[in-house]
Amino acid sequence: MEQYLLFAVILGMALVTYIPRLLPALFLDQLQMPSWLQNWMKSIPYAALGALIFPGILQVQEGDLSPGIVGGIVAVILSFLKVNLIYVLLGSIFAVIGWEYIRG
Repeated sequence: MEQYLLFAVILGMALVTYIPRLLPALFLDQLQMPSWLQNWMKSIPYAALGALIFPGILQVQEGDLSPGIVGGIVAVILSFLKVNLIYVLLGSIFAVIGWEYIRG
């Protein structure tokens, strides 16, 4: 009997997760949003990613912010130059390694 309860709980969690994703897809597809709202909605993933990454930049090394700041600055500069994402990542890594090497 416990297996049925476990299955019911898993099924319930799946429905609770799926329904909030399904409803906007069904109803917003028929709505015509203004262009300013569409542009704003497109920038949300970048803002969320920035909110997730920025605290990590400040916590790279306990008690020392400089490696994270150096890596973050290099990543921002390379991103503004529209460099490929993998090169932004590698550039930031090598900048932090170089910074640590220079500092000793």
